[in-house]
Amino acid sequence: MNDPSPALDPRIEDTFAEAFGMKYTRLIVTAVDAAWARVAATEFCGYGTSVIGCDAETGIERAVSETGTPDGRPGLAILAFGFSKQALGQAVANRAGQCLMTCPTTAVFNGLETEQRIPLGRHLRFFGDGFQKSKLLGERRFWRVPVMDGEFVIEEELGVASGIGGGNLIVQTRDQATGLQAASAAVAALADLPGCITPFPGGIARSGSKVGSRYDNQVASTAENFCPTLRGRVASQLHDQAAAAYEIVIDAIDESTVRQSMHGAIHAALASPVGDDILAISAGNYGGKLGKFLIRLHEVAIDSICTSDADQT
Repeated sequence: MNDPSPALDPRIEDTFAEAFGMKYTRLIVTAVDAAWARVAATEFCGYGTSVIGCDAETGIERAVSETGTPDGRPGLAILAFGFSKQALGQAVANRAGQCLMTCPTTAVFNGLETEQRIPLGRHLRFFGDGFQKSKLLGERRFWRVPVMDGEFVIEEELGVASGIGGGNLIVQTRDQATGLQAASAAVAALADLPGCITPFPGGIARSGSKVGSRYDNQVASTAENFCPTLRGRVASQLHDQAAAAYEIVIDAIDESTVRQSMHGAIHAALASPVGDDILAISAGNYGGKLGKFLIRLHEVAIDSICTSDADQT
């Protein structure tokens, strides 16, 4: 097997991922057991892949044990990202009302202590139709909303902070099966890394996009330069032998975590059982004209935590 060290691997292209500043919040969802907590979190995260078409980008960050939750029950931490505090607040409240309050046995708590806040239980308490009750523990207010299996406990507010969306890698291979295996290995390597999510299905996107379209009503359209069936008709950015390309998009709480995530994903893909069959690892960008953070693959491949700031426009 080839040396999987990405610091020396010529298949890592000299390009950059263009990422954007976003607002994010963290929810802690608990339930009677880990299975029901995952059901609730999975429902909450549905239709949460890209703010191009979704109200938020969402994903399960990590499991939280009974010793780490406010009510001593098993839970999951969820990260949700949006372009503004207001839009994020609306999306999270809607999703919590439809997907968490309705799920058997759940409770919802704030997982991010910051000065900036968005309302959560303050909105959803009204479902109690006047029968809801509040409880103050220290400086934290909780609402108890009567439901048919007892009470739905939800914290009044969530913390909000500035994060980063759109870190990415594009894994190129000769066929779909190889590409999926390599990309899946990259995503799996990030499962236990706090502070990041991969919001697309299974952490992988096959429909890379660009800003704009030839159609006036489209804000985004297919990234034709990475479509293998269009090779010869467009200025392809694919390896000559690539018949499949899969993108791994990463949202994270800060720039350091994005870089660490990209580093881990590159290593994992190249060290996977199909690592030798990867033709190229690239990234999507817009020429540095839109995103604030330009994260260079050669830089993150060498070191998981870069001390220098990303190039900024």
